[in-house]
Amino acid sequence: MFEDAVRNVEKMPQDLVREYETPEGGKVREVGPIVYGYSVTIGPDGKPQVREFGNVRPPSLAANVKTPELTAEREPLADVVTTDKEIKVVVEMPGVRKEDVKINVFDSSIEVATTEKAQKKYHTVVELPPGADTDNAKSTYNNGILEIIFSKKSKPKGKEIKVE
Repeated sequence: MFEDAVRNVEKMPQDLVREYETPEGGKVREVGPIVYGYSVTIGPDGKPQVREFGNVRPPSLAANVKTPELTAEREPLADVVTTDKEIKVVVEMPGVRKEDVKINVFDSSIEVATTEKAQKKYHTVVELPPGADTDNAKSTYNNGILEIIFSKKSKPKGKEIKVE
């Protein structure tokens, strides 16, 4: 898949191609970084969950695309850890300043991206498990690791209904 992605340099995003001349007068073309990987975790239901990350997208049969798509924007590795009291989303975004991280929260997902000024471009949408209190979230960013912590919504207590 990597060979197909880098075969046609003219179709690559300009952010990923660097050309320069050597002191000997030769011309060098560097391509990259090219990142593709996946993480496998066991979900709360006991089933494995596979998440892809990187800036190489596999060919899409639905869109009739035969070669992998390469973008300058990477999908970072993201993990969701659930405990009894909280839901923690951990996103790896090395090489980015804290000021360049944007987080948007929706009802059942969060969008994490970098600003236009950031040297490295990241973007991902992470689905949240049910019960995440999206109104009260905290986030920290340190050494390329973004942590977003949601408390769990308390389950409403049942109310007895009398039979008449």
